[in-house]
Amino acid sequence: MNVIVCVKQIPDPALPGELDADNTLKREGKLILDESDSYGVEMALQLVNTAGEGDVTLVSMAPNEEVSGLRTALAMGAAKAVLVSDPALAGADALTTAKVLAGAVGKAGDYDLIIAGTESSDGYTGTVPEQIAEVLGLPSVTFAKTVTVDGDTLKVDRQTEAGYDEVTCSLPAVVSVTAGVVEPRYPSFKGIMAAKSKPVDTVTAADLGVESVSWAQQITSVEDAPAREAGEIIEDDGETFNRIVEFLDNLKVI
Repeated sequence: MNVIVCVKQIPDPALPGELDADNTLKREGKLILDESDSYGVEMALQLVNTAGEGDVTLVSMAPNEEVSGLRTALAMGAAKAVLVSDPALAGADALTTAKVLAGAVGKAGDYDLIIAGTESSDGYTGTVPEQIAEVLGLPSVTFAKTVTVDGDTLKVDRQTEAGYDEVTCSLPAVVSVTAGVVEPRYPSFKGIMAAKSKPVDTVTAADLGVESVSWAQQITSVEDAPAREAGEIIEDDGETFNRIVEFLDNLKVI
């Protein structure tokens, strides 16, 4: 079984974020593997291990031919990667990103399943996996909390507000997994050393036939969030519950 995983490399969220002149997130320097995508990598590795054969291939888009985040996923056990790196893609919106990743999937070789995180930690559009499926003409299953493969059939428990739906579809398909679906492994020292020699095929947008960047929306300004105001302190005088009920009633909570 061959599985492709879409992974995003992002600025370290533990560090203060910086913006470029166009108000987009500065992505210079070292980028790390988005934690939300580590679940997809682990899920893919487990599926291939269960199948007893096959490989996990990564596809990603990042500036400056950055591969630090990819090396982390390769150290986890992925076999190879395709990286799209092109200055022409700076500021690309979700749809362009989906077209680029779909093109990278074509470069990655034969596959049975494409896995992605539900949404990235720095963008939160939550639309790219579904757009990839549309571009490739594949079935799309979202918010997967469990994923199994039975022959040519994908079986997914799809998380909902009320519980989960049992969904099946034919392969190949695109599935987006939620955080916590599996416990991502820590790369071993052996895996880290092996990752240094695993192949990363770097291509441009032109190599994939993606000619232009869509600008469906642009960030025009960024402002600091307003400071949080001090809350109201209520001392218990034996009738405090009435104050609390009144407070909640004013908020239309009850």
